[in-house]
Amino acid sequence: MEQFIRAIRQMISISDTETDSLLGYCYLKSFSRKTYLSTPGKICNEVFFITKGISRNILIDNEGVEHTTNFTIENQFIADYASFLQKTPSIYYLQALESIEAVVMPREAIEWGYHNLKQGDRLGRLIAEYYFVYHDNQIRKQYFETPQQRYETITQVFPDIHNRAPQHMIASYLGITSVHLSRLKRTYV
Repeated sequence: MEQFIRAIRQMISISDTETDSLLGYCYLKSFSRKTYLSTPGKICNEVFFITKGISRNILIDNEGVEHTTNFTIENQFIADYASFLQKTPSIYYLQALESIEAVVMPREAIEWGYHNLKQGDRLGRLIAEYYFVYHDNQIRKQYFETPQQRYETITQVFPDIHNRAPQHMIASYLGITSVHLSRLKRTYV
């Protein structure tokens, strides 16, 4: 829980007593490789903070094609935030690519924070804002950066990604084919 507490304290000022109360709503959970933290069709009622492992967000389009839209590594939050905020059914799969250890923040923890922390509304907002900005940047990169620029960014944002995720998932995230990704990788070796 130390990583989680550090992350929270980087976002808001929170006393030890408030931290203990917040942690009373949260719990640790492990996920085996290839299992799902969340699936489509259900309302997302949890925000996960990854302390160990890597996950990916999957979106399956109308043609049945699977797209990797995001990776999440240690010290990052993950959820289907649109589902969480709007209380609507999720459209994403959140899948563990490695064994994952996560702090689970159920909706009750977030709501407790809104009502009981001096900066509780700020905590939930900051987590959601981070995720929004991240996804907005992803969309911009798809349209304004070359595949080579996107490749350079992924290796900075997700260190060691090539040893942690299969090539076809990385290619999907970058919006290119696996063959194109192989060519890009060769230019950086």
